[in-house]
This record gives sequence, structure tokens and C-alpha cells, in this order.
Amino acid sequence: MELFYRRPSSETRKDMCTAAKNLKHRSGKDDEISLAEGAIGKLTQHDTVHILNCGNSAIMAVMSCFKNRVMIPDQGGWYGFRKMAEFFGREVVKVPTNLGLINLEKLDEAIKQTNPEALFLTSFAGYTAEQPLKEIYEICEENSTMLIEDASGGIGDPKGKLGNGNHAHVIVGSTGSPKTVNVGNGGFLSTNQSEISDTANYLIKILKADPVTCAGIASEAKNAGKIFKKTTAATKKLKENVSNFREVVHPSSRGLNIILPDKNQKVLGSKIRQKLNVHGGSIVGLCPNYNRIKTRAVCIELKNLDVKCLNPTNLNELSNTIRLADEY
Repeated sequence: MELFYRRPSSETRKDMCTAAKNLKHRSGKDDEISLAEGAIGKLTQHDTVHILNCGNSAIMAVMSCFKNRVMIPDQGGWYGFRKMAEFFGREVVKVPTNLGLINLEKLDEAIKQTNPEALFLTSFAGYTAEQPLKEIYEICEENSTMLIEDASGGIGDPKGKLGNGNHAHVIVGSTGSPKTVNVGNGGFLSTNQSEISDTANYLIKILKADPVTCAGIASEAKNAGKIFKKTTAATKKLKENVSNFREVVHPSSRGLNIILPDKNQKVLGSKIRQKLNVHGGSIVGLCPNYNRIKTRAVCIELKNLDVKCLNPTNLNELSNTIRLADEY
């Protein structure tokens, strides 16, 4: 079984090379920037999009707009939320979750008790279970709390449940490797909230992406729906297979990875890793990890793989590899 780490498509790499060659013939606003903004806006359904140099820059720009308290999940989010809040001196409160997955009643209670200006979360809890974004958005709306969704993994959802501007006040994301819109670097900020763009205007200007990155985003965004669909379908199949012989976190939820709780996670992870031949990177991670779950576990990151690898034969072999490593 040969597996390949996710890379930008050949068409995207070609478009980025063309943009690089044209750098010396520039005047005014680059066409690539407008194309990238339009491509992301088409996916998020927001009127205003800013293309930035990375996902954390987008989080930084948004975080700068708040003055007091922000809320994040107690696990299954992105460590950049806390880092950026600390950078700006904002108080951080954590909402209790079920291994990263938001409980709506607890969220409503926590928001009413702490009155945060904003809730930052990721489309998928630990990349393994989709958050109920529409219901979360409604709770935030009722409590005058702004919802910021990091849709690095959720952008392009064909069902429109994730990365949808109708279910989030602000959507941010990374287009670095190996994301759904996979360019190798870059990020975006998408919103209909004019106060976000106005307040963060200076940071947005100094953190903007270059035309080469924008050309890549404009091209690769076209593949987001297909990549999302194939990765979630493969994850569903792997979860079903593995659930037949061991515990899996959030087994019935859509996701982009599979998380296996195990008290000897280092041993299990090492055994699985030794049996896999992944060209260009790794797909095995370990927990506790705030970005996944805060208990001992092994993560198999299907989101890191080229979608061409996510075929039934490879998925069956991967399931077998996990089973054999689990037994011995």
C-alpha cells in the first residue's frame, strides 16, 4: 500500500508558476487577488473576503476586533485561538464539550454565564466530528455573541452545513498544507460584518497574501467540494470498519480523521506508523492534544492524504493495519 501526502493539484501549481512569472508586470490590484476573493466568497456565501498570508493571520485579525472575553471549546479546537487571545490580552473562557463536540445546552448556559464577545471554534471537533454549526449560530445570535468558524477543514462542504456564511458571522481558514483548499500557505477571512473589516483594516493590509498564493487559492478552491466529499466518505468507511473491532471517537459523525482512544497510544501509534509507507509526510498523530482530544489516543489523519489514495483497497488495508497493530 503506497500512500501520498496531499499536494496542490497540477493545475494549481501551474497557475502559481504563471503568477510568479508575471510578478514584474504589476500595476494596481492584482487579478489573482480578486479571483481568490471571488472563489472563497462563492464557497462561504459572504460578501467580503480577505486573502491573507496564513490561517493564523486571519485569526489574529479577527481577534484584534474584540476587547474583553472570548470563548473557545475545552478541546478539539485550534491552539491558535488561545495564542492570539493571549497576544491581545483577551480573557479566554472554555465551554465544556463531549471530546470536542459542542453540547448545545451547555453552550447556551456557558454563554449566558460568561457573556463572551465571540465564540471561536473549528468546523470539525478535532477534525473527527462536525459541529452543529447552524444551531450554534442561532444560540450565538440570541446572545449577541459573534461566531467565528475556522473552516480550514470544512470549506467546500457540499451539504452546506460547514463553512457556510449563513451559519457563522465570520469564517476564517488556512490554505496551507494539507488543508481542503491546499496551496502550501495562505489563508482567508470571510464575513458580512463590516465592523470586522473596518476594525482589522490595518492588520488585514499588512498580512495580505502575495499574488502567487492568491493564484493557487483561486485554482484550488474549485476542488474543495470534491476533496471534502471524498475525504469524509473515506473517513466514514474507515470508522465503520474499525468500529467492528475497537473503540472509535464519534464513530457516526462526519469527519476528516479517525481517533482511536488507547492508554498505550505511543506504542499503538508507533506500530501503525511502521506499517505505513506515506510519501511526503505522516498521517499518524498522538493525543492528548488540544487540537484533537485531551485523552490518550492515536489519530489517523485521512485529511493529509491525496484523495487518489482514498480508495476501497487502501482503506481496507489501513483498517487491517490498525487491527493487527491493536492485537499485538
